[in-house]
Amino acid sequence: MITGASSGIGYDAAMSLAGKGHKVYAAARRVELMEPLREKGVVPIKMDVTDEQSMAEGVKTILDKEGRIDVLVNNAGYGHFGAVETVPMEEARRQLEVNVVGLARLCQLVLPAMRGQGSGRIVNISSIAGRMVFPFGGWYHVSKYSVEALSDALRMELKPFGIDVVMIEPGGIKTDWGIIAARHLRESSAGTPYEADGTRFADVMHYGYSSNLLSSPHVITRAILRAVDSRRPKARYRTGRASHLLVFLHNVLPARCWDALMRRAARVKLK
Repeated sequence: MITGASSGIGYDAAMSLAGKGHKVYAAARRVELMEPLREKGVVPIKMDVTDEQSMAEGVKTILDKEGRIDVLVNNAGYGHFGAVETVPMEEARRQLEVNVVGLARLCQLVLPAMRGQGSGRIVNISSIAGRMVFPFGGWYHVSKYSVEALSDALRMELKPFGIDVVMIEPGGIKTDWGIIAARHLRESSAGTPYEADGTRFADVMHYGYSSNLLSSPHVITRAILRAVDSRRPKARYRTGRASHLLVFLHNVLPARCWDALMRRAARVKLK
């Protein structure tokens, strides 16, 4: 089962996994966007990762039809950028509900079946945003740091039951995610003391995600395929444009140097 499969990485991964012979259940709120996947043998199911009943019914549907769930790919997520001060708390909570709580609840729902099988694999789509921080991404970074911590705990807890936990840490990937996050940043910055810097950073984000500077979603799909098919998967697969470099710089630079680098990036003037 893969969540967030109506577009971007989730859609591409569902198609590729089915092409490799896996029986794939693709979950998302907008089932109509996944209809083309049926041609590949994918089974679309309606699911909202903020709705308990929706998640429970989705998992039950798969177990009723297949009798097992071998792999859960937690891909659903989004980014609402803005200064920590100006993002409404309602939106901050929703982002954590989608990116962290929904992910954790789906793990809880599939684990009894996996434990009964004596095997299983959970693949959580994290981000380099769980290893380093950009300005105006505070709440998104909180969610991805949480996914990292949750996945590390799960990996240790589930090893005795034959269940693997893997994280995928994308860098810059060309999807609509960045365009939407940039729009949110402009909206949350408008009329606030952060408007000038926020608007400039939103312009940088929009330019990057609209250009060919970033990696194709398929590089993440390849990492997901490795995580699913490997006999002994790694704990983390980091991939995508500049992913290794940015995490390395964050780890080695003094905090003041990293902060200055990020603020400079936020003030880049685009032609």
